[in-house]
Amino acid sequence: MTTLIHDLKYAVRMLTKNPGFTLVAALTLALGIGASTTVYSWIELVLLRPLPGVEKPEELVAFENFAPNGTFLTTSYLDYRDYRDHLTSLAGLAATQIEPLSIGSQDHARQVWGEMVTGNYFSVLGVKPVLGRVFSPEEDSYKPNGFPIAVISSRLWRTYFNADPSIAGKMIRVNQHELTIVGVAPPDFRGTISGLAFDVWIPFMMHPEIQGVDDWMLRDRQTRQLICVARLKPGVTLTQARSEISALALRMSVANVPEDVGVSATVLPIWQGHAGAQSLLLKPLEILMAVCVVVLLIVCANVANLLLARFSARQKEFSVRLALGAGRIRLARQVLTESLVLAATGAAGGVTLAAWMGGALQYMFPPSHFPVALDVRVNGRVLLFTVLACIATALLAGIVPAMQVARTNLNERLKEGGRSDSASGRSHRLRALLVVSELSMAIVALVCAGLLVRSFEAARTINPQFDPDHVLMSRFFISTSGYNLEQRKEFCERLAQKLESEPSVTDVAYSDVEPLGILSGWWESLEVQGYVPGAGENMKIYRSVVSPGYFKLMRIPLLEGRDFTPQDDEKKMPVMVVNQTFVKRFFGGGDPIGRKVHGWGAWFTVVGEVKDSKYNNLTEAQLPYIYVHFRQVYRADMGLAYYIRTNTDPSGATATMRSDVRATDPNVAIIDVIPLAQHVVDTLYAEKVAADLLSALGGLALLLAAVGLYSVVAYSVTQRTHEIGIRMALGAESRDVLRLVVGQGLSLTLIGITVGLVAALGSGRLLASFLYGTTTTDPITFLAASILLAGVALMASLIPALRATKVEPMEALRYE
Repeated sequence: MTTLIHDLKYAVRMLTKNPGFTLVAALTLALGIGASTTVYSWIELVLLRPLPGVEKPEELVAFENFAPNGTFLTTSYLDYRDYRDHLTSLAGLAATQIEPLSIGSQDHARQVWGEMVTGNYFSVLGVKPVLGRVFSPEEDSYKPNGFPIAVISSRLWRTYFNADPSIAGKMIRVNQHELTIVGVAPPDFRGTISGLAFDVWIPFMMHPEIQGVDDWMLRDRQTRQLICVARLKPGVTLTQARSEISALALRMSVANVPEDVGVSATVLPIWQGHAGAQSLLLKPLEILMAVCVVVLLIVCANVANLLLARFSARQKEFSVRLALGAGRIRLARQVLTESLVLAATGAAGGVTLAAWMGGALQYMFPPSHFPVALDVRVNGRVLLFTVLACIATALLAGIVPAMQVARTNLNERLKEGGRSDSASGRSHRLRALLVVSELSMAIVALVCAGLLVRSFEAARTINPQFDPDHVLMSRFFISTSGYNLEQRKEFCERLAQKLESEPSVTDVAYSDVEPLGILSGWWESLEVQGYVPGAGENMKIYRSVVSPGYFKLMRIPLLEGRDFTPQDDEKKMPVMVVNQTFVKRFFGGGDPIGRKVHGWGAWFTVVGEVKDSKYNNLTEAQLPYIYVHFRQVYRADMGLAYYIRTNTDPSGATATMRSDVRATDPNVAIIDVIPLAQHVVDTLYAEKVAADLLSALGGLALLLAAVGLYSVVAYSVTQRTHEIGIRMALGAESRDVLRLVVGQGLSLTLIGITVGLVAALGSGRLLASFLYGTTTTDPITFLAASILLAGVALMASLIPALRATKVEPMEALRYE
């Protein structure tokens, strides 16, 4: 221990004697460690600890259903109950539904988000209240409107109820219904959807009362609205649980026709689940972490280069210490100690950078009506990662200089002048090798960034097949107003009439789901008259409930038949409009008008055919889609998206929308208002995050590689000053010296680019599933990355080369 302390003191003393070298090395390490720590803190929040505040989170899994085509499905209450009661591999299965809520009186209502949860929700998660109690499994029985109670978040308890210690037993008004508060959740518990934070939890049996609907949805196996989470029994593996769940899902698909036909079920680690921030950020974070490792390796190579140059200048010192009896292991340990001190300094700066950059993930998230909570904090686990990164960096950066020091030739180093061409040549070759590795890794980072940027730009140019320009979209959750179904429909029509009278508004429409929503749209299991499905064919077709005028506002061309009209009300024959792909698949491309389709318990008549468009995401393939009339199908549990097309900038109509809503009913709140064109861009959030952040990391890799190349060339010029002076004394001109030095840098660059392009061909395959409109071997990206790196390398070599041309021959001949 005494020797270690002595080494640490000596390392600090030597580093403080060279503040320029120490500052550059520490800053380089801070950038590399800081970038890695920042991305790890995001991974820790979204993937490693997606459900804070729960007991034994490693036992929790996401329980999910899937359609025959592999699309993620939420679960119906009846299916949830069958799985809960018959699976033996699970210690518990709980379910939740996200709900917008209003709390307080109509005049002073506050909008919050909550979860309608099954009675066993808190026991499955292992969440203990800080005050009062949570729900009991007995409150999971089939008893609609039978449990008028609520658990509130610690945040709501502090901000809305002023941390009242006697809150348990008091009332809270939710959607104009009185509920009794029975407990307060712990501060770190946010709910079961990663990246979101909820404030109120209500028993799912209260859903009909809170949402103002009948209890039919509790008896309808086709109404899939629940997100499920399960806890495995001790000793049960994922494979064992999946086997039992798959077998039960198969039996249910036979017993429950047509609702469960082809529907499968499985369990996944929470970080692989489809409900939560991880569904958007899993792939981008994986890519970013891989590139961070590349950047960290570049940093290590860069610092190793700096250390090699520094210790080459200290060869005489090390030779003297060897001559005085110091062991080679001791000298190597001293070098590693100095590397560790540098890495520790860089790690301190990296933690500061991570604390500053951690919240960037929250700010990059697009505007959303969901309660997004991606606030990253530097905690013990993040600090542990930083410590491990610091140690790994110190070893990687210091091992080569330490080996060089340990191999010092004492006899040669004590000769006259202390010069050794062999040692100098060996050191130069090592430094050149390190620079080549930096350049090759920089190419890999640049190519990956270029591919993602190209993919994002290609996705941005996709035509959604509807016209979002000059359209303002707003989202409502009318369920919070306490309206019944008929009142909700009347509100929509009154608001439409009000907006149509505005001089800047040309068209008004509304639907239950917005196009290209963050979550996939809803679907309906259909039967098409005259069409015989194939074995296992998926008849669950995505749909939208729309008002008359929707196609005109969206400028989706009507190809056959007619649009919906106000006369198509509940008393008339149910009607449907289908898209081109639906016609091709079910009607063989023939005339669809007058054909019959069964859904929602009734036969619909097809009255129109519209052109295909994009529905769930911009990169999806064409899929069959149906539209039904708002008046005929809209249910109280459905959402509401409102659209107005204006003859001016749609952002300027935001005030008009809000004022007309207040004039129609001041108790109805708009969740958010956004130009539809911006909403379309926001659907590429994951792609944009990956492209932006990887571009930043690619730029950092390029900068570090340029610094590394500059240091090698500059050091080489210093070492060859005597040689350059002789060349110039013998008649060499400045351009000859310039060509010599720049050529050295470009030769290293050419080797680095060649090696890097080969490596990029392999690493690009990791991005294949994330790319759109470009390939992993895109020649433009590879060429652009090579040209960019070559240009930066040229500048990095040119600076010391120009300095070399100013060498005075007489002074250089005296250079030792």
